[in-house]
Amino acid sequence: MSLTVDDIQNEKFATKMRGYNVEEVNQFLDRIVAEFKTMTEKNHELEETVKGDQEKLQYFTELKDSLNQSILVAQEAADKVKSNAQKEADITLREAQKQATDIVSEANEKANQLVHNAAESTKRLTVQTNDLKKQTRVFRQRLQVMLESQLAVVNSSDWDSLLQEADASSYDEIQKVLGKTLDNQGNQSVNSVSSSATAPEKVVSEKVENKVAADPGETVVIFPDSDQK
Repeated sequence: MSLTVDDIQNEKFATKMRGYNVEEVNQFLDRIVAEFKTMTEKNHELEETVKGDQEKLQYFTELKDSLNQSILVAQEAADKVKSNAQKEADITLREAQKQATDIVSEANEKANQLVHNAAESTKRLTVQTNDLKKQTRVFRQRLQVMLESQLAVVNSSDWDSLLQEADASSYDEIQKVLGKTLDNQGNQSVNSVSSSATAPEKVVSEKVENKVAADPGETVVIFPDSDQK
């Protein structure tokens, strides 16, 4: 059982002869009571302080646990966010790579198509150019033959005989000679053109021949149709 201040104050001692001085004992007891009372109060204050510290310790312990739990939750959330961000980055990267591949593939296809079209156009242009050259050579040959034929007509000796001075009475003879000469030269020119001409050129030659036959005194120059291939 613990000793209290009241126990010390109420304690009574028996007196004996030649014993301790009662007054001095009481004074000493009063001092003990005062000290004990002070110590008790300090002890109470210390107990209150300890109790407060324990409560604070409990609070900080709970706060520490809560902070640790929050840190764990935050760490898990950060890991989850990091994982999601990494997944999204991977998805975005794959999509970007796929789009880049599609763009490059489409560009290559268009480039190949353009090259193919250019090659086809060049090929067609080359064929058309060669055909045009062939047509030009044919036209040149026909024109040369025609001009040589017409020049032969112009350089014919019959013109000299026709241009000689003669009286009016020989007009009928001159007309007959001129008509005969032109008929012969016209037939030769028509036959030369007809041998290598197409159907439209034959029609033109027949018209020229008819015109020469109708009017023997007129000189006709025949030009090939440049549109014919």
